[in-house]
Amino acid sequence: MRESRIKLRHLQCALAVAEHGGLQNAAKRLSISQPAVSKTIKELEDILGIRLFERGRRGAVPTAEGEQFLRYAGSSVSALRSGLDGIAAKARGAESLAVGVLPTVAPAIMPRVALALRRKAPAALLRVITAANAELLAALRQRQVELVVGRLSDPEQMSGVTFEHLYSDRLVLAVRAAHPMLDHEIGFERIKTYPAVLATKGTIIRHSAESLLRAHGETVPNDCIETLSISFARSVVLQSDAVWFVPLGAVEPDIASGVLVRLPVSTAGTEEPIGLMRRADAEPGAALQALIACIRDEAALKRNGGSRHPMPHAHPTTSD
Repeated sequence: MRESRIKLRHLQCALAVAEHGGLQNAAKRLSISQPAVSKTIKELEDILGIRLFERGRRGAVPTAEGEQFLRYAGSSVSALRSGLDGIAAKARGAESLAVGVLPTVAPAIMPRVALALRRKAPAALLRVITAANAELLAALRQRQVELVVGRLSDPEQMSGVTFEHLYSDRLVLAVRAAHPMLDHEIGFERIKTYPAVLATKGTIIRHSAESLLRAHGETVPNDCIETLSISFARSVVLQSDAVWFVPLGAVEPDIASGVLVRLPVSTAGTEEPIGLMRRADAEPGAALQALIACIRDEAALKRNGGSRHPMPHAHPTTSD
């Protein structure tokens, strides 16, 4: 059987070439020579009977067959890594938990979730990973994370994933407290004369921002900075006259303290559901159940405006 001839080093090497776009970069990542990488890829291609990569001036690009194989290879390596991490954690009397969270959602709920988890499951080791929604869903399917706190996505991306609504968040336009625009009547015609800080293209937040601008007869300013980093965007806004298009949950503490000011313009229609996403076939262990309970409690506080009387959590829906 040819699968018995495939070794872990074959999978790691192929994944490194795909991730780093070439044999040389993969060799550096794996701390081996470039000829060794080339030999390993050739061995794997011979075993599979397919060509995994096309080599050219752009580096090594996966073929259609290569992309299909790499998806399964990534899942296999991730599952093995998760299993080994779990065994090591249990040997230490702890359970390792990896959760994917949107950068704009993480500051809104995860600090209190992490502290609550320490009280409920003190032996649990929590690892929080932030990335764009599509990347988080890919990590969930590849078993790199146990759950995701993010936005409801397209049906094809939600296949095999349950979605439990936690709360809804909307865009706001935030500026520094001493922004010169605050001394004048504020409208989108004036806003467009200032630099903008926006999420990167292709994200749900960016789509909402573009739709909002179009609804007011405007387009994305030429003078803009694109980023998914909340800390970077915050620093830019505090040091300039830029206008930040950002979900309210990400900047609520700064607005409450007066560090940032929410511009008094309507952003109706930009509400997006934030939810808890899990693999439909996954059975949560005790520590993961505790983490889910902490996330639900914190989300209930947001729905109730900070009240300590959580609402019953919604039942998850599954996309087949």
